[in-house]
This record gives sequence, C-alpha cells and structure tokens, in this order.
Amino acid sequence: MDNQSCVKIVTEWDIVAARQLGRNEAKELGFGSVDQARITTAISELARNIYLYAGQGQICIERIEEFGKKGLKIIAFDSGPGIPDIRKVMEDGFSTSGGLGAGLPGVKRLMDEFTIDSSTGEGTDIQAVKWLR
Repeated sequence: MDNQSCVKIVTEWDIVAARQLGRNEAKELGFGSVDQARITTAISELARNIYLYAGQGQICIERIEEFGKKGLKIIAFDSGPGIPDIRKVMEDGFSTSGGLGAGLPGVKRLMDEFTIDSSTGEGTDIQAVKWLR
C-alpha cells in the first residue's frame, strides 16, 4: 500500500479536495474529531497559501510510523516566489493578503511538528506532523 496521497493545488476546488483527503486519512488512521478538524484546518491554510501566493503546488498526506507511534505528515510544496522573510510570516498577526494573519503560525500551533524551508525564486516546502495519541 502506498502511504502517500497528493492533491495538485491549482484552483480553489483543489483546496476542498485536499481538505477532504486529509480528513479521510485522519479518520482512517483513528484520529478523533477534534484532531481531524485540526489537521483539516492546517491543510486548508497550507493549500490556500499555495493557491494565493505560488499559483500552484501540491499537498501530500503521508501516513508515518516512528518508535511505535502513528501519525500523519502533511507536505505542502510549490515552485512559487518563495518567502523572503520566514521569521516575519511566522509572527502572529502578519498578513500580506489582508487576512487575520493566523496562517502559518496557526498551522504550527495546530500540529505537533512543523518545518518550513523556502528559497526566494525557488519555492517553499512545509512539513507538519500530527501524532495519534
């Protein structure tokens, strides 16, 4: 069985598809409804960022197991303009789209692990993990 599924993000409908995939995977793995909502919200935010800032990219959801723990890894990547100042976008309240600015800091809070790698002109790769309790 392949433990990774991906959704290309090109249109707003792809954000919905990525959310549904994430919720289904979380439910199948045994996450409760609260953690399913956290995972779905994180995916929605990451997919929306791809759509708004990079134009297109992918959300991949991977089932992982480490030291007997099971979890879901969300991988969001694109070949967009990149993030010039990662520290700035990780500040609560920072927004370039006029939104609430809960974006990436919110994703970090919703998940158990969070890494971001971005190069100007090359794109962004974000990975977030939620462990099954």
